[in-house]
Amino acid sequence: MSKFSTIDLKKSPILVVDDQLINIRLLQKILTLKEYSNVIYTQDPTQVNNLHKKHQFDLILLDLDMPKLDGFGVMEQLNLLTDNNPPPILVLTAQHMQNYRQQALDNGARDYVTKPFDADELLSRVRNLLEVQLAHKYIHQQNELLEEKVQKRTKALIDTQFKIVQHLGRAAEYRDNETGLHVIRMSKMAVVIAKAFGMDDQQCKLLLYTAPMHDIGKIGIPDNILLKPGKLNKEEWEIMQTHAQIGADVLADDDSELIIMARQIALTHHEKWDGSGYPNQLKGENIPITGRICALADVFDALTSERPYKKAWTVNQTLDLIKQESGKHFEPKLVEILQKNLDKIIAIKQKYAEPENQKTSA
Repeated sequence: MSKFSTIDLKKSPILVVDDQLINIRLLQKILTLKEYSNVIYTQDPTQVNNLHKKHQFDLILLDLDMPKLDGFGVMEQLNLLTDNNPPPILVLTAQHMQNYRQQALDNGARDYVTKPFDADELLSRVRNLLEVQLAHKYIHQQNELLEEKVQKRTKALIDTQFKIVQHLGRAAEYRDNETGLHVIRMSKMAVVIAKAFGMDDQQCKLLLYTAPMHDIGKIGIPDNILLKPGKLNKEEWEIMQTHAQIGADVLADDDSELIIMARQIALTHHEKWDGSGYPNQLKGENIPITGRICALADVFDALTSERPYKKAWTVNQTLDLIKQESGKHFEPKLVEILQKNLDKIIAIKQKYAEPENQKTSA
């Protein structure tokens, strides 16, 4: 025994089930002499399940021929109680016939000893079964500890990825905006829309942390175009449109759920429901739902926010435009969801307002 001491085995909870008092006393004497200190005895086989619920035995010594409930019945009940994973059972019986032995083993018994038995042999079998059971429990405990460590490290890694994604998204936004609050607002608005659309909690969580990456491709756009105060000419606009593909390229070659969704959003948040968007002129449901949602949240927040080159639109003005673009730029169902959840959207606008503009225009 490399992992378990003799003390461990001697403290293991053991149950002895036999309707004959003389057999109980004999087994009690044998086990006590070997210093097994946690042994419970019962002459009532109908109490085995209740006793096991309370003590979680590491070994059961079980007679077969008993009134009320025979040993086979006890094993069947234990199998039901433990989802076919009962504690080790050592059958002690006067039945020598092979069919009894086979039935006992088929019902879950780990060992089969016939009466009269040799005390030393019985003790060796008890020790062996306990060693195997304690090894099984030890491995199970180690697996649980390992799983817990893996979950903690995985969570730490995901949290780190989330922070990196957030910071990268805000870094891109800072290039053409005074603060990074836009990416926070639009990502939270996107989650409101996504939940109402039916997206599950895990996908909404991913969306919250990946939506800020929608404009990461702007890091590849020259300053003279990105920061131009006036209207872009045709050539400049074509260059500006490349930021969607640049963002997708920046986020390529990674198979994590987080980066896959971030890449999808960066690539598709300028596609339009009617197929007139860019960079790939996707249409309708060929546009990923994350891209469709982020397109709406992005436009709503951008229009209702003040920029160096424009005043903030009122909510009513913005809604009028969005309704006009329903079925063109935006999916009609998402436009309806936005209108039904407008109070939540406005609350986000107010909570994460720009420092110089604490209230949304109405």
